[in-house]
Amino acid sequence: MNEALSFYLTIGIFTITYITIILDKIPRTICALVGGGMMIYCHQVTQDRAIKEFIDFNTLGLLAGMMILISIVKQSGFFEAMALWAVKKSRGKGTVLLILLSAITGIGAALIDSVTASLLIAPMTTSICRMIRINPMPIMISEVLMSNIGGTALMIGNPPNVMIGSSANLEFMEFLKNLAPVVAITMLLTIFIILLIYRNSLNSRELSENELQGINVRSAIHDMKSMRRSLGVLGLTVFGFVIHSNFELQSATIAMSGAILAIVFCKVDPEEALKEIDMNTLLFFMGLFVLVGGLETAGVIKMMARQGITLVDGDTKTMTFVILILSGIASAFVDNIPFTATMIPLIQDMQNMMGIQANYLWWSLSLGACFGGNGTLIGASPNVIIIAEAKKAGVNISFTRFMKVCFPIMMLTLVISGIYLHLRYFS
Repeated sequence: MNEALSFYLTIGIFTITYITIILDKIPRTICALVGGGMMIYCHQVTQDRAIKEFIDFNTLGLLAGMMILISIVKQSGFFEAMALWAVKKSRGKGTVLLILLSAITGIGAALIDSVTASLLIAPMTTSICRMIRINPMPIMISEVLMSNIGGTALMIGNPPNVMIGSSANLEFMEFLKNLAPVVAITMLLTIFIILLIYRNSLNSRELSENELQGINVRSAIHDMKSMRRSLGVLGLTVFGFVIHSNFELQSATIAMSGAILAIVFCKVDPEEALKEIDMNTLLFFMGLFVLVGGLETAGVIKMMARQGITLVDGDTKTMTFVILILSGIASAFVDNIPFTATMIPLIQDMQNMMGIQANYLWWSLSLGACFGGNGTLIGASPNVIIIAEAKKAGVNISFTRFMKVCFPIMMLTLVISGIYLHLRYFS
């Protein structure tokens, strides 16, 4: 096929696929698989290269292992118990409850991934707010923000981080050391702003002693032995992520080992455990990897890299801030997963052309893609999950209403990230 024709055909396939994903009229997994399939049918990528070079099985294995492990922790009732504990500790006060649930969401997003944390915390929140008769909207908006911000702290927290860590061969502890400080600062500031915005919407009566005594945290735990064992395996798995590079093991090996240990020690039916793997998500990633592989093969990524280097005149500091702002604003309006998949090979080519190995470019991409997901309702998966749960509870949070509150906060978090990157890597 003519080289120029191949170039424009690849761009066309990618653009059409990307637009259909953004419009959300067709399931995004179907869009990604069809787009990836078209790259193969149109001979932009061979099946052999797709399997051996472009599909990142480390990312897929990491996600699958954590899905199984977290589902086993969930079955024990641990997360329901945490929600009841939050009610007792807050004594029904809306402001205290918002702080506690936001903190649980942020920490949970870092440790178990933002999507799972959202799936667990959202239904609990609506139940709790119904119990103490307050509007769940301020708390749920805070939880959306905390899911995306908190998940940025660790490699396993947000899908963009999983992809970046695997593609750039970055270790678990590198994410913790480089991103956790700015995540902690941003979380505290974001919670303060939300409390300020909704200070008149969180008034609630304090629960009486009789009502507090009626809340039995232990009653939510279905199987105490299973909870202890599954949490122990989760802790061991996280420790494995910390030290895995010392033994030349990939993160997927650690995650799958944790999943197998949890199945064995908690005596879970393997068939039931495997049902907890979200094949929809894994197939979406597979299609996406092939799609971006087509861009690489056609030379589109290299062209963009050259133009990017020319634009910033080879200045890595300027490049860092351009990546941060571009990633942040773009991820607010398009899903941050396909955007990150496109940016990873672009940054790799930029580094190769300039002969540098600057990890701060990866931290810039991570902060932009993850924080940027807070800008609109469609920016990241936790947004859709939590807002849909709010709607079930009779609270309709429109696209405009969400954006009016969250987009300015998102821009502020990008400014904080820019200041952090400047002070840490360039001052």
